[in-house]
Amino acid sequence: MMEQMTDILSRFDLPGKVISCLPYGNGHINDTFRILCEREKAESSSFILQRINRNVFHHPDQVMENITGIISWLTGKYKEAGRDVTREVLCLVPEESGRGYTIDDSGEYWRVYRFIENAVCYEQAESEESFRQSALAFGSFQRLLSDYPARTLHETIPDFHNTPVRFEQFTSAVERDPVGRYSSCRWEADFLLGMEKLAHRLYDAHKVGKLPLRVTHNDTKLNNVMMDVKTGKALCILDLDTVMPGFSVTDFGDAIRFGANTAREDEPDLKRVGFDRHLYEVYREGYLEGCEGSLTREEEALLPDGAEVITCEQALRFLTDYLEGDVYYKTAYPEHNLIRARTQIRLLDQMLAIL
Repeated sequence: MMEQMTDILSRFDLPGKVISCLPYGNGHINDTFRILCEREKAESSSFILQRINRNVFHHPDQVMENITGIISWLTGKYKEAGRDVTREVLCLVPEESGRGYTIDDSGEYWRVYRFIENAVCYEQAESEESFRQSALAFGSFQRLLSDYPARTLHETIPDFHNTPVRFEQFTSAVERDPVGRYSSCRWEADFLLGMEKLAHRLYDAHKVGKLPLRVTHNDTKLNNVMMDVKTGKALCILDLDTVMPGFSVTDFGDAIRFGANTAREDEPDLKRVGFDRHLYEVYREGYLEGCEGSLTREEEALLPDGAEVITCEQALRFLTDYLEGDVYYKTAYPEHNLIRARTQIRLLDQMLAIL
Protein backbone atom coordinates (compact mmCIF):
# COMPACT_ATOMS: atom_id res chain seq x y z
CA MET A 1 0.00 0.00 0.00
CA MET A 2 2.81 2.43 0.91
CA GLU A 3 4.51 1.69 -2.41
CA GLN A 4 1.29 2.60 -4.22
CA MET A 5 0.94 5.81 -2.18
CA THR A 6 4.53 6.77 -2.98
CA ASP A 7 3.83 6.33 -6.68
CA ILE A 8 0.59 8.34 -6.51
CA LEU A 9 2.13 11.19 -4.54
CA SER A 10 5.16 11.39 -6.81
CA ARG A 11 2.83 12.57 -9.58
CA PHE A 12 1.78 15.72 -7.71
CA ASP A 13 3.68 18.97 -7.33
CA LEU A 14 4.46 18.61 -3.62
CA PRO A 15 7.09 20.85 -1.97
CA GLY A 16 9.29 18.17 -0.42
CA LYS A 17 9.81 14.57 0.61
CA VAL A 18 6.73 12.77 1.95
CA ILE A 19 7.49 11.69 5.52
CA SER A 20 4.07 10.39 6.58
CA CYS A 21 0.76 9.29 5.05
CA LEU A 22 -1.95 8.41 7.57
CA PRO A 23 -5.74 7.88 7.38
CA TYR A 24 -7.60 11.07 8.24
CA GLY A 25 -11.16 12.07 9.18
CA ASN A 26 -14.34 10.00 9.36
CA GLY A 27 -16.05 10.57 6.02
CA HIS A 28 -18.54 7.97 4.83
CA ILE A 29 -17.55 7.88 1.15
CA ASN A 30 -13.97 8.62 0.02
CA ASP A 31 -10.68 7.31 1.42
CA THR A 32 -8.79 10.23 2.94
CA PHE A 33 -5.19 10.57 4.13
CA ARG A 34 -3.17 13.38 5.65
CA ILE A 35 0.24 13.80 4.03
CA LEU A 36 3.18 15.48 5.73
CA CYS A 37 6.02 16.78 3.56
CA GLU A 38 9.47 17.70 4.79
CA ARG A 39 10.81 20.94 3.33
CA GLU A 40 14.38 22.20 3.30
CA LYS A 41 14.98 25.23 5.54
CA ALA A 42 11.25 25.52 6.26
CA GLU A 43 8.53 24.03 8.42
CA SER A 44 6.94 20.80 7.21
CA SER A 45 3.69 21.22 5.32
CA SER A 46 0.53 19.12 5.17
CA PHE A 47 -1.80 18.03 2.39
CA ILE A 48 -4.92 15.92 2.02
CA LEU A 49 -4.85 12.94 -0.35
CA GLN A 50 -8.18 11.41 -1.38
CA ARG A 51 -9.26 8.47 -3.46
CA ILE A 52 -12.63 9.17 -5.06
CA ASN A 53 -15.10 6.37 -4.44
CA ARG A 54 -16.10 5.10 -7.90
CA ASN A 55 -18.91 3.00 -6.43
CA VAL A 56 -20.60 6.29 -5.50
CA PHE A 57 -19.24 8.62 -8.19
CA HIS A 58 -19.36 6.67 -11.44
CA HIS A 59 -17.74 9.49 -13.42
CA PRO A 60 -14.94 10.94 -11.26
CA ASP A 61 -13.74 13.06 -14.18
CA GLN A 62 -17.08 14.90 -14.09
CA VAL A 63 -16.78 15.34 -10.32
CA MET A 64 -13.38 16.93 -10.81
CA GLU A 65 -14.60 19.13 -13.67
CA ASN A 66 -17.35 20.49 -11.39
CA ILE A 67 -14.93 21.03 -8.52
CA THR A 68 -12.34 22.77 -10.68
CA GLY A 69 -14.97 25.14 -12.06
CA ILE A 70 -16.41 25.98 -8.64
CA ILE A 71 -12.98 26.53 -7.04
CA SER A 72 -11.93 28.80 -9.90
CA TRP A 73 -15.16 30.82 -9.64
CA LEU A 74 -14.94 31.22 -5.86
CA THR A 75 -11.24 32.08 -6.01
CA GLY A 76 -12.02 34.88 -8.45
CA LYS A 77 -14.82 36.22 -6.26
CA TYR A 78 -12.67 36.15 -3.13
CA LYS A 79 -9.73 37.81 -4.83
CA GLU A 80 -12.03 40.63 -5.98
CA ALA A 81 -13.14 41.07 -2.37
CA GLY A 82 -9.57 41.01 -1.04
CA ARG A 83 -10.11 37.77 0.88
CA ASP A 84 -7.44 35.19 1.82
CA VAL A 85 -7.91 32.56 -0.88
CA THR A 86 -5.22 30.32 0.67
CA ARG A 87 -7.49 29.70 3.69
CA GLU A 88 -11.01 30.39 2.45
CA VAL A 89 -11.13 28.28 -0.73
CA LEU A 90 -10.01 24.70 -1.31
CA CYS A 91 -6.82 24.52 -3.36
CA LEU A 92 -6.05 21.54 -5.59
CA VAL A 93 -2.40 20.59 -6.01
CA PRO A 94 -1.75 20.02 -9.73
CA GLU A 95 -0.71 16.64 -11.05
CA GLU A 96 2.30 16.40 -13.40
CA SER A 97 0.09 16.93 -16.45
CA GLY A 98 -1.39 20.09 -14.90
CA ARG A 99 -4.82 18.72 -14.09
CA GLY A 100 -6.18 18.41 -10.55
CA TYR A 101 -6.17 14.61 -10.26
CA THR A 102 -4.34 11.46 -11.34
CA ILE A 103 -5.50 7.98 -12.33
CA ASP A 104 -3.61 4.94 -11.08
CA ASP A 105 -3.04 1.65 -12.93
CA SER A 106 -6.30 0.17 -11.60
CA GLY A 107 -8.37 3.14 -12.76
CA GLU A 108 -8.73 4.79 -9.35
CA TYR A 109 -8.89 8.59 -9.22
CA TRP A 110 -6.73 10.46 -6.69
CA ARG A 111 -6.48 14.15 -5.81
CA VAL A 112 -4.48 16.29 -3.40
CA TYR A 113 -5.68 19.41 -1.58
CA ARG A 114 -3.55 21.84 0.38
CA PHE A 115 -4.24 21.34 4.09
CA ILE A 116 -5.66 24.37 5.90
CA GLU A 117 -3.70 24.79 9.12
CA ASN A 118 -5.07 26.07 12.44
CA ALA A 119 -8.63 25.18 11.52
CA VAL A 120 -11.09 22.61 12.80
CA CYS A 121 -14.36 20.94 11.80
CA TYR A 122 -17.07 20.16 14.37
CA GLU A 123 -19.22 17.02 14.35
CA GLN A 124 -21.82 18.88 16.42
CA ALA A 125 -22.31 22.56 17.17
CA GLU A 126 -19.93 23.51 19.97
CA SER A 127 -21.96 26.68 20.50
CA GLU A 128 -24.72 28.72 18.89
CA GLU A 129 -22.04 30.87 17.31
CA SER A 130 -20.29 27.95 15.60
CA PHE A 131 -23.63 26.86 14.13
CA ARG A 132 -24.36 30.42 13.03
CA GLN A 133 -20.91 30.64 11.44
CA SER A 134 -21.63 27.55 9.36
CA ALA A 135 -24.94 29.13 8.29
CA LEU A 136 -23.15 32.31 7.22
CA ALA A 137 -20.65 30.21 5.25
CA PHE A 138 -23.25 28.20 3.35
CA GLY A 139 -25.42 31.27 2.80
CA SER A 140 -22.40 33.08 1.38
CA PHE A 141 -21.61 30.03 -0.75
CA GLN A 142 -25.12 30.22 -2.20
CA ARG A 143 -24.84 33.97 -2.83
CA LEU A 144 -21.40 33.82 -4.48
CA LEU A 145 -22.60 31.10 -6.84
CA SER A 146 -26.02 32.64 -7.52
CA ASP A 147 -24.86 33.81 -10.97
CA TYR A 148 -22.91 30.64 -11.81
CA PRO A 149 -24.57 28.78 -14.73
CA ALA A 150 -26.01 25.87 -12.73
CA ARG A 151 -27.04 23.82 -15.75
CA THR A 152 -23.42 23.59 -16.93
CA LEU A 153 -22.58 21.41 -13.91
CA HIS A 154 -22.59 17.63 -14.20
CA GLU A 155 -25.06 15.71 -12.09
CA THR A 156 -22.37 13.67 -10.34
CA ILE A 157 -24.91 11.43 -8.58
CA PRO A 158 -28.11 11.29 -10.67
CA ASP A 159 -31.24 12.14 -8.64
CA PHE A 160 -29.11 12.70 -5.52
CA HIS A 161 -31.70 14.92 -3.81
CA ASN A 162 -34.64 13.85 -5.95
CA THR A 163 -36.79 12.82 -3.01
CA PRO A 164 -39.60 11.29 -5.12
CA VAL A 165 -37.02 8.98 -6.72
CA ARG A 166 -35.56 8.16 -3.30
CA PHE A 167 -39.08 7.24 -2.16
CA GLU A 168 -39.50 4.91 -5.16
CA GLN A 169 -36.14 3.27 -4.44
CA PHE A 170 -37.21 2.77 -0.83
CA THR A 171 -40.56 1.20 -1.70
CA SER A 172 -38.78 -1.12 -4.13
CA ALA A 173 -36.34 -2.19 -1.40
CA VAL A 174 -39.25 -2.88 0.96
CA GLU A 175 -41.03 -4.98 -1.66
CA ARG A 176 -37.92 -6.94 -2.65
CA ASP A 177 -36.39 -7.28 0.83
CA PRO A 178 -33.20 -8.55 -0.85
CA VAL A 179 -31.27 -9.57 2.30
CA GLY A 180 -34.21 -10.42 4.57
CA ARG A 181 -34.07 -7.41 6.90
CA TYR A 182 -37.61 -6.04 6.53
CA SER A 183 -38.92 -7.91 9.59
CA SER A 184 -36.41 -6.04 11.79
CA CYS A 185 -37.56 -2.59 10.64
CA ARG A 186 -41.28 -3.01 9.95
CA TRP A 187 -42.37 -0.01 12.07
CA GLU A 188 -39.77 2.31 10.56
CA ALA A 189 -40.68 1.21 7.05
CA ASP A 190 -44.40 1.77 7.62
CA PHE A 191 -43.72 5.27 9.00
CA LEU A 192 -41.74 6.25 5.91
CA LEU A 193 -44.23 4.68 3.51
CA GLY A 194 -46.72 7.22 4.90
CA MET A 195 -44.48 10.15 3.82
CA GLU A 196 -45.13 10.01 0.06
CA LYS A 197 -46.78 13.47 -0.15
CA LEU A 198 -43.94 15.04 1.82
CA ALA A 199 -41.39 13.39 -0.47
CA HIS A 200 -42.96 15.14 -3.49
CA ARG A 201 -43.37 18.59 -1.92
CA LEU A 202 -40.25 20.37 -3.22
CA TYR A 203 -40.36 18.91 -6.73
CA ASP A 204 -44.02 19.88 -6.97
CA ALA A 205 -43.04 23.48 -6.02
CA HIS A 206 -40.29 23.43 -8.66
CA LYS A 207 -42.67 22.24 -11.36
CA VAL A 208 -44.97 25.23 -10.81
CA GLY A 209 -42.08 27.74 -10.77
CA LYS A 210 -41.88 28.40 -7.02
CA LEU A 211 -38.45 26.86 -6.53
CA PRO A 212 -35.61 27.75 -8.94
CA LEU A 213 -32.70 25.50 -9.84
CA ARG A 214 -29.42 26.75 -8.34
CA VAL A 215 -25.84 25.65 -7.71
CA THR A 216 -26.05 23.72 -4.46
CA HIS A 217 -23.53 21.98 -2.22
CA ASN A 218 -25.83 19.06 -1.35
CA ASP A 219 -23.97 18.00 1.81
CA THR A 220 -24.20 21.05 4.07
CA LYS A 221 -23.37 19.37 7.36
CA LEU A 222 -21.57 21.38 10.01
CA ASN A 223 -18.48 19.19 9.62
CA ASN A 224 -18.05 20.38 6.04
CA VAL A 225 -17.16 23.88 7.24
CA MET A 226 -13.65 24.61 8.52
CA MET A 227 -13.52 27.07 11.42
CA ASP A 228 -10.54 29.21 12.34
CA VAL A 229 -9.12 27.95 15.64
CA LYS A 230 -8.20 31.44 16.88
CA THR A 231 -11.24 33.48 15.82
CA GLY A 232 -13.97 30.84 15.66
CA LYS A 233 -15.04 32.27 12.30
CA ALA A 234 -16.02 30.07 9.35
CA LEU A 235 -13.18 29.74 6.86
CA CYS A 236 -13.75 27.28 4.07
CA ILE A 237 -16.44 25.00 2.64
CA LEU A 238 -15.24 21.41 2.20
CA ASP A 239 -16.39 18.35 0.25
CA LEU A 240 -17.41 19.75 -3.13
CA ASP A 241 -17.98 16.31 -4.71
CA THR A 242 -21.75 16.71 -4.69
CA VAL A 243 -21.91 20.29 -5.98
CA MET A 244 -24.66 20.07 -8.59
CA PRO A 245 -27.80 21.82 -9.76
CA GLY A 246 -30.37 21.67 -6.97
CA PHE A 247 -32.59 23.59 -4.56
CA SER A 248 -31.35 26.13 -2.02
CA VAL A 249 -33.90 24.93 0.53
CA THR A 250 -32.46 21.42 0.34
CA ASP A 251 -29.04 22.75 1.29
CA PHE A 252 -30.64 24.66 4.15
CA GLY A 253 -32.60 21.62 5.27
CA ASP A 254 -29.63 19.28 5.30
CA ALA A 255 -27.73 21.63 7.60
CA ILE A 256 -30.73 21.75 9.93
CA ARG A 257 -31.30 18.01 10.10
CA PHE A 258 -27.65 17.56 11.06
CA GLY A 259 -26.96 20.62 13.22
CA ALA A 260 -30.29 21.15 15.02
CA ASN A 261 -30.36 17.52 16.12
CA THR A 262 -29.59 17.26 19.82
CA ALA A 263 -27.67 14.01 19.29
CA ARG A 264 -25.32 12.30 16.84
CA GLU A 265 -26.58 11.08 13.48
CA ASP A 266 -26.14 7.49 14.70
CA GLU A 267 -27.24 7.90 18.33
CA PRO A 268 -28.77 4.56 19.46
CA ASP A 269 -30.63 6.11 22.43
CA LEU A 270 -33.59 7.84 20.77
CA LYS A 271 -34.42 9.66 24.00
CA ARG A 272 -31.37 11.82 23.33
CA VAL A 273 -32.50 12.68 19.78
CA GLY A 274 -34.52 15.87 19.42
CA PHE A 275 -35.15 18.88 17.22
CA ASP A 276 -33.80 22.12 18.68
CA ARG A 277 -36.12 24.89 17.44
CA HIS A 278 -33.85 27.60 18.82
CA LEU A 279 -30.85 26.30 16.84
CA TYR A 280 -33.10 26.17 13.79
CA GLU A 281 -33.82 29.90 14.16
CA VAL A 282 -30.14 30.68 14.78
CA TYR A 283 -29.18 28.89 11.58
CA ARG A 284 -32.04 30.41 9.56
CA GLU A 285 -31.00 33.95 10.52
CA GLY A 286 -27.34 33.27 9.74
CA TYR A 287 -28.13 31.58 6.44
CA LEU A 288 -30.32 34.42 5.22
CA GLU A 289 -27.69 36.93 6.33
CA GLY A 290 -25.09 35.07 4.28
CA CYS A 291 -27.43 34.91 1.27
CA GLU A 292 -27.83 38.71 1.38
CA GLY A 293 -31.16 38.73 -0.42
CA SER A 294 -30.16 36.32 -3.19
CA LEU A 295 -33.10 33.98 -2.47
CA THR A 296 -36.63 34.60 -3.70
CA ARG A 297 -39.55 35.10 -1.29
CA GLU A 298 -40.89 31.69 -2.30
CA GLU A 299 -37.57 30.07 -1.41
CA GLU A 300 -37.49 31.74 2.00
CA ALA A 301 -41.04 30.56 2.67
CA LEU A 302 -40.05 26.97 1.79
CA LEU A 303 -37.09 26.77 4.17
CA PRO A 304 -39.05 24.80 6.83
CA ASP A 305 -40.24 22.43 4.11
CA GLY A 306 -36.64 21.94 3.05
CA ALA A 307 -35.73 20.77 6.56
CA GLU A 308 -38.63 18.31 6.70
CA VAL A 309 -38.16 16.92 3.20
CA ILE A 310 -34.41 16.40 3.46
CA THR A 311 -34.74 14.71 6.87
CA CYS A 312 -37.35 12.41 5.37
CA GLU A 313 -35.06 11.77 2.40
CA GLN A 314 -32.10 10.89 4.61
CA ALA A 315 -34.24 8.47 6.61
CA LEU A 316 -35.31 6.88 3.31
CA ARG A 317 -31.70 6.58 2.17
CA PHE A 318 -30.42 5.06 5.40
CA LEU A 319 -33.26 2.54 5.61
CA THR A 320 -32.99 1.67 1.91
CA ASP A 321 -29.28 0.96 2.37
CA TYR A 322 -30.03 -1.16 5.44
CA LEU A 323 -32.64 -3.18 3.50
CA GLU A 324 -30.21 -3.67 0.60
CA GLY A 325 -27.36 -4.91 2.76
CA ASP A 326 -25.30 -1.75 3.41
CA VAL A 327 -24.00 -1.22 -0.12
CA TYR A 328 -23.65 2.58 -0.04
CA TYR A 329 -22.70 3.93 3.39
CA LYS A 330 -19.74 2.72 5.41
CA THR A 331 -21.01 0.94 8.52
CA ALA A 332 -19.36 -0.05 11.80
CA TYR A 333 -21.83 -2.80 12.74
CA PRO A 334 -24.80 -4.62 11.10
CA GLU A 335 -27.55 -2.32 12.48
CA HIS A 336 -25.66 0.93 11.86
CA ASN A 337 -27.86 2.12 8.97
CA LEU A 338 -31.00 1.13 10.87
CA ILE A 339 -29.89 3.21 13.86
CA ARG A 340 -29.18 6.13 11.52
CA ALA A 341 -32.63 5.79 9.97
CA ARG A 342 -34.29 5.76 13.39
CA THR A 343 -32.60 9.02 14.43
CA GLN A 344 -33.85 10.71 11.24
CA ILE A 345 -37.38 9.41 11.75
CA ARG A 346 -37.40 10.67 15.34
CA LEU A 347 -36.11 14.05 14.16
CA LEU A 348 -38.64 14.27 11.33
CA ASP A 349 -41.51 13.41 13.64
CA GLN A 350 -40.56 16.34 15.89
CA MET A 351 -40.08 18.73 12.96
CA LEU A 352 -43.55 17.92 11.64
CA ALA A 353 -44.98 18.75 15.06
CA ILE A 354 -43.02 21.99 15.56
CA LEU A 355 -42.39 23.71 12.19
